[in-house]
Amino acid sequence: MIRSLFALLLGSLIALPVSAQDTLRIATEGAYPPFNFIDASGEVKGFDVDIAEALCAEMGADCELVTQSWDGIIPGLIAGRYDAIIASMSITPERQEAVSFSEPYYSNKLQFIAPNESDFGPSDASDAVIGAQRATIAAQWLQDNVPEADIRVYDTQENAYLNLESGRLDAVLADVYVSYEWLESDEGAAYEFKGDPVYDDDKIAIAVRKGDEALAARFSEAIEAIRADGTYQAINAEYFPFDIY
Repeated sequence: MIRSLFALLLGSLIALPVSAQDTLRIATEGAYPPFNFIDASGEVKGFDVDIAEALCAEMGADCELVTQSWDGIIPGLIAGRYDAIIASMSITPERQEAVSFSEPYYSNKLQFIAPNESDFGPSDASDAVIGAQRATIAAQWLQDNVPEADIRVYDTQENAYLNLESGRLDAVLADVYVSYEWLESDEGAAYEFKGDPVYDDDKIAIAVRKGDEALAARFSEAIEAIRADGTYQAINAEYFPFDIY
């Protein structure tokens, strides 16, 4: 395939410019606002999507965005259904065994949210019913740190919030910026962050197939370029009143 041959050339000729015919398929979840979501017109939108488009423009690549459920997003990459994942994926040792990562394009923290009137705090987690999205570092943190809690995992972050609203959960542990967006909504107005972040060294990066270091390097160089020219900061400001890098 032309793209495969081109990737091999990139591996040996780092300075070679990207071909105008270079095409990349990029997967995102489409259920993780404000980072990736489906809008009222059925279009995939969000911070991840804007970053993907900016990176593709910087690399001179034609990119096609596809959506994939979170549980199947790494298997789909490994199976070759797309070339990269830009879906707010944390770098973890377990994932590094299956995929390769670019440099981070933002940083994240994990923090509990619960009803405003609740006395819940991180020290109470072991006695609580807590929700998280399945196959995330939030779910893993709960399993590793409060295994005695009643931990309930959901296929999407939105479903975790819905179960908090319905009273089925005492609290939710999630990425701080995703919760920030939800707390600003009408649905989240009756909830708040509880305690300090329980984990604050989460690095979010672009996943590619294991060993495709040439593509990972291209994304890393493009991340540095859009940071340097202000494109990243402009996208950041569309979603957050603070720098998430």
